[in-house]
Amino acid sequence: MKNRFTLKATAFLLSTTLLFSSCIGSFYLTQKLYAWNRSANNDNWVNELIFFALSVCQVYTVTLIIDSIILNSIEFWTGDNPAAMQIRQIKTNDGIFNIITDANGHQIQKEGEDEIVAFRFNAEDKSWSLETKGQSIPLLQFTGDHQAKIYMADGSTMTFIADHTRALAMKSH
Repeated sequence: MKNRFTLKATAFLLSTTLLFSSCIGSFYLTQKLYAWNRSANNDNWVNELIFFALSVCQVYTVTLIIDSIILNSIEFWTGDNPAAMQIRQIKTNDGIFNIITDANGHQIQKEGEDEIVAFRFNAEDKSWSLETKGQSIPLLQFTGDHQAKIYMADGSTMTFIADHTRALAMKSH
């Protein structure tokens, strides 16, 4: 009876992975665990013992299952993997700020306030912009090999060029 249930559960899990994720996915959660494991200690032997303990306790197996069934499916359907986000808090004299980093840039929000300031990267035109209060303000655009166009506050632009000697040249427009 128990073997029959195990067989059905395994078949169900395998079928859901086929139905909900038709790509291999990025396995961010498992990669994060692995990266943490590699940097947990400066001694490679300690890191190996941590890896062994995590493996015996099936932690890697659990992260692989969560990645395979849930996170990679979300990534396939939405384009974003929730495990890829990094959230940091910075405490200043002006309050606590939450910084969320994902594949498209950074969002900054002061705790207790609704306003969000976002720095977004547009891969199509290789540009960074500032988004706040429903506006998108261009900041920088990579225009070619070793060149970037900077958008100034007065509406003008400057082009920065790094030549083969790694010197920067500026040109106003």
